[in-house]
This record gives sequence, structure tokens and C-alpha cells, in this order.
Amino acid sequence: MPPADVTFLEAIAVTGLKQREPVREVDMNIHEYQAKAVLREFGVPVARGVPVFSADEAANAARELGGPVWVVKSQIHAGGRGKGRFKEAGAGDKGGVRVVTSADAVVENVAQMLGKTLVTHQTGPDGKVVNRLYIEDGSDIANELYLSLLVDRETSRVAFVASTEGGMDIEAVAEETPEKIVTFSVDPATGFMPHHGRTLAKALGLAGDTAKQVAKLGATLFKAFNQKDMSLLEINPLVVTGDDQVICLDAKVGFDSNAMYRHPDIAELRDETEEDDKEIEASKFDLSYIALDGTIGCMVNGAGLAMATMDIIKLYGEEPANFLDVGGGATTEKVTAAFKIITSDPNVKGILVNIFGGIMRCDVIAEGVVTAIKDVGLQVPLVVRLEGTNVQKGKQILSESGLNVIPADDLDDAAQKIVAAVKEAE
Repeated sequence: MPPADVTFLEAIAVTGLKQREPVREVDMNIHEYQAKAVLREFGVPVARGVPVFSADEAANAARELGGPVWVVKSQIHAGGRGKGRFKEAGAGDKGGVRVVTSADAVVENVAQMLGKTLVTHQTGPDGKVVNRLYIEDGSDIANELYLSLLVDRETSRVAFVASTEGGMDIEAVAEETPEKIVTFSVDPATGFMPHHGRTLAKALGLAGDTAKQVAKLGATLFKAFNQKDMSLLEINPLVVTGDDQVICLDAKVGFDSNAMYRHPDIAELRDETEEDDKEIEASKFDLSYIALDGTIGCMVNGAGLAMATMDIIKLYGEEPANFLDVGGGATTEKVTAAFKIITSDPNVKGILVNIFGGIMRCDVIAEGVVTAIKDVGLQVPLVVRLEGTNVQKGKQILSESGLNVIPADDLDDAAQKIVAAVKEAE
């Protein structure tokens, strides 16, 4: 399943803001209506709206907002909702974001979309089930802009990305007209200053009162970003209304999951129905796991080594089924859990364990692998490469286990062996 922030990451690649690690590894995402509620606490201008979880709630939401124009928005962790299409018959063909002009139409469209599977360019072909919707006041849109904040890992600063081409896929803008995307970072020693506001207004092509509004908005978003430990704050579109008011019409927010102990209110917003079951299970054991679309499951210690392992699998003609870093201090229980998570993926046709033991001990890895195999069985080829602390003891545990484990001398040898084993089994 593609990351929910694919558009954003592609924009980073083009605008030169580098991410050295997989972003979803440290992100906790929330829905649009939740993001707007968080931003509203800081005084960010957003349209009024009401979340609904059943068709029965739709009529009350429509009455509360009053109309005369309502927007019915599917709430899933993926972009491209407006251009998406539902799989099921009876869901209509107007996408996952619909503008209606009567309370009856609000109820009708909620009934059509709720519980249906919405497919967008970010969900992949399987799509995502719409379990909640957001009914929002319609806005008189005069101009659509793009604005986002992120952590630029190259400079260790918060960076702004702004464009006059709002409402579009930002990666398309970056590819076709990169000159229309402006980026700048903010020194944490000074914070957001007046000159940053002027730069932002100029980048968005605003002047006069709207320029003042967006400068104030930039300062407010910067404050929210830092105080709530956000890793991503994307407003697309940021709109100027017919009466020259600047409003955040959409909002995508991701948080640093490592900071959630400081924000129990944010942690409560987590919607596990939007997440991969294997990733949820991995989080219970503090494992860095990301599900991918390949056939070779990987268990590695260290993010850099894990990415190198994934690369060499691709080099030899196969695709990794996951990113999995068990960390430097993994226990037998964590390793066992990691192995079970890998084997629970029906797409996995082979497993590569690649451990370079420094703090991590090779015998602990071996014990975890043996325990897991005895518990859940082994139906696919398994290649294990161990090096480092207690490596001989680890190899001995594997060799004396009686299990069908293919040993490897180094990473290159391991990659070739697992790819060959998978192809042979096909």
C-alpha cells in the first residue's frame, strides 16, 4: 500500500528537500476533520464542519451547518479523494468529495459513500473503506493555493513549501513547472519572522490584506507545527474566498510518533482501521515495520542496513515485502514477533534475515527465529546472514535447530540465495 503522503514526498524530491529515512516510519496520521480541529485550537481559519459516522447523523449535520451549500467529504488517509472512484455499485460516480445544495442531497450522498471502498491514486487498487465522512460549509473559492510545512532533514529546520498552483497534485506541478514552487526554511533560533511572512505572501502571489492574512497564518502554522511535534502539515488547497478571506480548505497532518508520549490528546486520534494490521502489531513491540508490495520479507537491524538490504534484493530482480528494523536492543520476544509478522503476509515467498550484531547479539536473533518457526512453521525459503557479536553461537543455534535454514556468508551472498530460492519455488 502506498504511503498516505506520496504526493508530498514526491514534491520533496523535486524541490530538493531530502528525507534520509522512510517518513511513515515516524508518522502518525490523522483525518482531515481531526487535523482541522487541531489547527482551529491555534486560531487557524478553517470552514465549519461536522464529522458523521452514520447516515442517521447526516441530516442533523446538514441542519446544524445550515447551508445553502454543503461539501460531503470522505475521510480516509489518502489524497486524491475528489478524483477517486468507488468500487461498489450504488455509490455514485462523483468521487469522494461532493458539493451539494440541499440537506436531502447531504443525506443521500452520505448513504451512498459510507461503508464503500474508495480508490484513489494514493490508495492503490484495493482502495480504502470509508468509515466516516465530514460535512462542511461550502466556500466561495476565488483562488486556490498550496502550502505545506515539513522537517527538512538536510538543514534540521522546519521548511515551508508554497505554490500558486493549489488544488492540484503537487508532484505534477513540481515536474511540469518547478519554478512555481518556492521553498524556504526557518531558523529555530529566531522562529517565524516578518520577513518570512513577506516571502510566503510573495510566493503565493498575494498582496494587500490577503498578504497580511497569509503572513499571520504562516506564523500560526509554524507555532502549531512545533508545539504539536508535527512531521507534516499540508494545506491543499489554501483558498482565497470571494470576499478576500484566506481559509485552509483541506488539511493533512502527520505527527512524530516518537513524541506522542507528550501529546496523549493527539495519540487518541489514531484510527487503526486506516493502518495495515501488520504495522499495528509491529507498533505493539516497538518494531519499525512498513508493509510493501514485494515477495521477500526482510528482518534487519538498523535502518540503513535495512534499506541496503532492500536495494540489493531489487538489484537481483525481486522486490522487498517490507521494511523491518528490529533495532539494536531487540529481545528474543521482539524477534519472534517480527518473524510472525513477516510470515503473516500472504505475499511473502521468501525471507531474508540480515543481522550485523553490534549491540544486537546474533544468538538472540537466532533464538527468536527458531522460536518463531517452531510456533508458526516455515512454509517459504529462509536465508539467514549473521555477523558480529556472538555470531558463532548464533550460527550454532540455527544449525542445531534441525530447521531448513539456508546460511549466507555476506549480504551479497544472502541476496542471491534468497532470490534464487524464491524463483526456484515459483
